[in-house]
Amino acid sequence: MLRFLLHYGVHFLVPVLIGLVFFKDNRIWIILILLAGILIDLDHFIATPIFDPDRCSINFHPLHSYWAIGLYGLLFIFKKTRILGLALLIHIFADMLDCYFLLSEAN
Repeated sequence: MLRFLLHYGVHFLVPVLIGLVFFKDNRIWIILILLAGILIDLDHFIATPIFDPDRCSINFHPLHSYWAIGLYGLLFIFKKTRILGLALLIHIFADMLDCYFLLSEAN
C-alpha cells in the first residue's frame, strides 16, 4: 500500500505542489505541464504485458531508458525546456521509487 501511495503521490501530488509553491505566474499551465509527464508511460503499450506490477520500468521501456533519462536531464538544464525536463524527471523519480520497493520486497 505504501508503494502505491508513494508512486502515485509523486506522479500526481508532487507536480501540483511544485506548481503551487514555486510558480506564482501561470501556475495552472505549469501544473498541467508537470502532470503531462505521465505521458511517457505510453511506451508501456509496446510491452507484453502492458502492465506488470512486478516489473521495474526503468531501462525496460524505451522512454524510461538510461539514454532517455539523460535527455530529460539535459532538458532540465536549459531554461526554455526546464519545466518539461522537470516533468519527465519527476516521472522517472516516481518510477525509481517503485523499483526500489520492488527490490526491497524481493529481499
